[in-house]
Amino acid sequence: MGHVRLGNLPRTRKWQQVVALIEGGAGTAQIATATIAAAEQGFKLAAEDKGLVETIWLLTQLPLAARSDDFGQALQNVGLDVSDSPGLMEILGAFSDAIDKKLTNNGGRTDLGEMAQIAASETMAQTIGSRTQGLFGTTSDDVKDAFSKLATNKQFSIFARDFFARLTNKCLGYFVAKGVSHHLGEGRRFRTLAQQGEFTVALRLHSRETSKIIEEFSGGWFSKTNWEKKGISRKDAAGFSHVAMNKIVAELKEGAQADV
Repeated sequence: MGHVRLGNLPRTRKWQQVVALIEGGAGTAQIATATIAAAEQGFKLAAEDKGLVETIWLLTQLPLAARSDDFGQALQNVGLDVSDSPGLMEILGAFSDAIDKKLTNNGGRTDLGEMAQIAASETMAQTIGSRTQGLFGTTSDDVKDAFSKLATNKQFSIFARDFFARLTNKCLGYFVAKGVSHHLGEGRRFRTLAQQGEFTVALRLHSRETSKIIEEFSGGWFSKTNWEKKGISRKDAAGFSHVAMNKIVAELKEGAQADV
């Protein structure tokens, strides 16, 4: 997983312009700087976050399980309590339950892990749901086929980028809220619903643009690791998490520097 640089990516809005949508720009520089600093501090421990690592590991297991002859059994083997012919909603529920079970007694629970779990469920619901919609209902075989197609270099890259875009969006929103509370005061964010809506769209787009770096290397990592090691372990997922989050932070800082 060498360091891939994309150069200065075109951004629809610079980071300070996104933050400036809050309170008409009041405290923009301070909030923007504080948010990136908080993200860097929070993301650098990604490989040690049990919830994040478990989420990413399970995301790598689903496409591999779908390539097996017995999809239900393969899912059960990685800890998902599903029936022999599971549908998408059953898999989503079992996915969350498996992570909850892994983090017993809340010992490994963090805000980052919680956001990762939600981002993963949203990504699967959108990606698999959009590929299995039909006039005559969706079968377990349809779901299996949709997941199995994610086991290619290109498709896993797109899948991983979508997950990290959602995770980045949630994390930035979380850190921005903290920055706003500190610099502007509790409860002060948007003057109008339109302003809030514009900020939500801008933040989502900024996160999407930032996550482009993930698409550049994740598919190659997935295919290479699975081929060379005959599978992907939690340790592999932890290493991937560390590299991915570092790349996200680097892109966020690159975007922030462009504001100067």
